[in-house]
Amino acid sequence: MDCADREVLSFIATTGGISGNLIRDLMAEAIEYRFGIVDEVPESIQWLSDNAPGYIAYETRSFAHMMGLEVCTTPYHSPESNGMAESFIKTFKRDYVHMNELPNAMTVLEKLPEWFEDYNENHPHKGLKMMSPREYIKLMERVDECSVL
Repeated sequence: MDCADREVLSFIATTGGISGNLIRDLMAEAIEYRFGIVDEVPESIQWLSDNAPGYIAYETRSFAHMMGLEVCTTPYHSPESNGMAESFIKTFKRDYVHMNELPNAMTVLEKLPEWFEDYNENHPHKGLKMMSPREYIKLMERVDECSVL
């Protein structure tokens, strides 16, 4: 999730554990989604995560550094220090997961792309003046265009 505009850039989901390989794929997908195909991000960007093994693995940290990401981790046993992510999880469960009949894990996995798309397109945020992430992005693009003129 981009902390500035709250857009979910990419996601991974599995019924098993999340490996370092999956995290590195997630990083690459998020960068490509936001910047296109690049060797590294145009400016240093923080990648904030908890301390799960896949996130703090040497290979993951090296890959992130190579891509221009600054790896930051929350303190151990302190999920509140990543309040935006915790808020997102609470909101996502409330507005998507708990509002649907989900007989099994495969149903959840099938629904995730649709839910993330709806979240990005339609879900209002107080921090974005009650706009969805994509509405906010479009507004910021117009503001940037006006400031150039």
